[in-house]
Amino acid sequence: MTTEPASVLADEDALELLSRGEMELEGRLVGASNTTLRAEITLDGLTRRCVYKPVQGERPLWDFPDGTLAGREVSAFLVSQATGWGLVPPTILRDGPLGPGACQLWIDEPDDAEALIGFIPAYDVPPGWFAIASARDSDGDAFALAHADDPRLSRLAVLDAVINNADRKGGHVLYAPGGRIRAVDHGVCFHVENKLRTVLWGWTGKVIPADSVETLAVLAERLDGDLGAALEEHLTVSEVQHARLRVRRLLRAARFPKPSQDWPAVPWPPV
Repeated sequence: MTTEPASVLADEDALELLSRGEMELEGRLVGASNTTLRAEITLDGLTRRCVYKPVQGERPLWDFPDGTLAGREVSAFLVSQATGWGLVPPTILRDGPLGPGACQLWIDEPDDAEALIGFIPAYDVPPGWFAIASARDSDGDAFALAHADDPRLSRLAVLDAVINNADRKGGHVLYAPGGRIRAVDHGVCFHVENKLRTVLWGWTGKVIPADSVETLAVLAERLDGDLGAALEEHLTVSEVQHARLRVRRLLRAARFPKPSQDWPAVPWPPV
């Protein structure tokens, strides 16, 4: 059995492993609102860990149809893959020990990984960081919810605007080896109404970088073709159409969106 860091596995090889590998459950991840299991998955002597979210373990939500969260996880990966940014780990829909569900490559974070999002003493927000909200601890000390002005996070903010992510917490951003970030937990995305909730509001109203605008143009074209067809296997026709509309609006404005006045702007808990 080969056990190497997941970071050395190319996404294409990871998808093959996730699709055809034999899954053995290790245990449930505590704190998740839906059934979220860690498993080992093995194919041709190669073993990695994965996260398995069975459809039957999804908690009903008032604003998302039952049994659709796993498909939304896969859809977020498909859009991420189309951008070329590789922000979402390889994710597929497959049968598992508890039935069909989303299966995603597990990301190991180095012990020395430096977080780019979090609560920081209000007097000590680092230069180059955006403070987006204020808070106080039980002793009354002031803190700021803040994130770095980092191009990796900027691209993630664009991706979240495209997929209409209703739950971008700081803890959903993982720091992979080599300085790469990976974003997880996309079960509540692609709603037809504006439900963008995120901790990445630092660029609100600012101009979207030129390279990201170019990527949005590619997405617009692919949503009218192969990407749109792939998404329709997991989402409704209306949800895919609204994804197209969001991309077109972002292209016209060429600016990061502003928070909605009709929906909480920051998820809870934020991290």
